[in-house]
Amino acid sequence: MMSIIGEAENLVNLVDYQDGAVVSKEVIKKEKGTVTVFAFDKGQGLSEHTAAFDALVYICEGKAQVSIAGKVHPLKAGEAIIMPANKPHALKAVERFKMLLVMIKA
Repeated sequence: MMSIIGEAENLVNLVDYQDGAVVSKEVIKKEKGTVTVFAFDKGQGLSEHTAAFDALVYICEGKAQVSIAGKVHPLKAGEAIIMPANKPHALKAVERFKMLLVMIKA
């Protein structure tokens, strides 16, 4: 887990892109939720899955497609979307992108 407690940091600097890969770093991991920063290389993604909790995705840089229950949402830097609990969702990098994922469990 990456700790930036008491120190200012630009979130996009917490993860680096890797060719053909998805990279992530947990910033906060608590019983009630997590905060994770991801870097996706172009064409990479997360296949369709469900989660038991709502999750907020904030695009820090680049462009992504977020699919929720079959509906595709194009997102770019500065935009966010909430992926509702128990709804199938997937993410794909239209171009390299970095995102912040906030999962609330309670």
